[in-house]
Amino acid sequence: MPLHFNPIKLFAGSANSELAEQIANASGNKLGDLTLSRFSDGEFQPSFNESIRGCDIFIIQSTYAPQDNLMELLLMIDAAKRASAHYIIAVIPYFGLARQDRKDKPRVSIGSSLAANMLTTAGAHRVMTMDLHAAQIQGFFDVPVDHLDASVVFIPYIKSLNLPNLTIAAPDMGGTSRARVFAKALNVEMVICDKQRKRANEIESMNVIGDVEGQDIVLVDDLIDTAGTLTKAAKLIMDKGARSVRAVCTHPVLSGKAYENIENSVLEELIVCDTIPLKHTSPKIKVLSVADLFSKAIANVNEHGSISELFKIS
Repeated sequence: MPLHFNPIKLFAGSANSELAEQIANASGNKLGDLTLSRFSDGEFQPSFNESIRGCDIFIIQSTYAPQDNLMELLLMIDAAKRASAHYIIAVIPYFGLARQDRKDKPRVSIGSSLAANMLTTAGAHRVMTMDLHAAQIQGFFDVPVDHLDASVVFIPYIKSLNLPNLTIAAPDMGGTSRARVFAKALNVEMVICDKQRKRANEIESMNVIGDVEGQDIVLVDDLIDTAGTLTKAAKLIMDKGARSVRAVCTHPVLSGKAYENIENSVLEELIVCDTIPLKHTSPKIKVLSVADLFSKAIANVNEHGSISELFKIS
């Protein structure tokens, strides 16, 4: 019996309108008509301006700060459920609150678990996201999660640089598995920066495990926030005799003095994805688009195809 494919419609929240437009173009669709109404006190209400009854609905929205972005996504999912959408997929290029994935000290929240529960309670049947801060966050969801991997975007770019003495570096112990994927795909060595924190966004000490002398180092991380860790790691690596230092980070959170830290750093360049729109441009920051990857993943979900096939790197 042939598979039945429901009609799909793509909608964009206000957090990722440009990326959503590119995803829609890449998939040969147009974004659906949606209005975000605002009351004078700041309260907002999304509404679909076309019928979505019986359709598979893909709602594209990153949930970076402020948390209005998460609330907007929840309201869009709720509206789609109440409008009799057949299947609701939350496409979240950057899943916020992912750094709150465990109780690392007493009396703290596990924000990523709470966000997962809210999304499923609102009515999401499936979640599509990219490079979670910790892969085990998928276990917080009681619905399927398509976890896309930005390495298929970054690795071809790194190859195109033709760096003569390429070595991959993890900026901390937690990033070793991610960096190992890059090192294996590129068939190069890997080093690790071991850091000790005083508190969030503040490093007490850092050491490099491995030889970086004369090497072209590429640091790999899932996100970059204040850029304090990354720029300190880059300086330490250069002080140890590296030939050059670059960094690839999927999600450009870039808060506080991040842009200043990057521009004043020894980094040759910072390569990021467009999962979060940049607040400013910078000569040191290069943006690679994930629109094609998400459009292919959306098509595969709709056609009941494999998602893991998208992670093959030629």
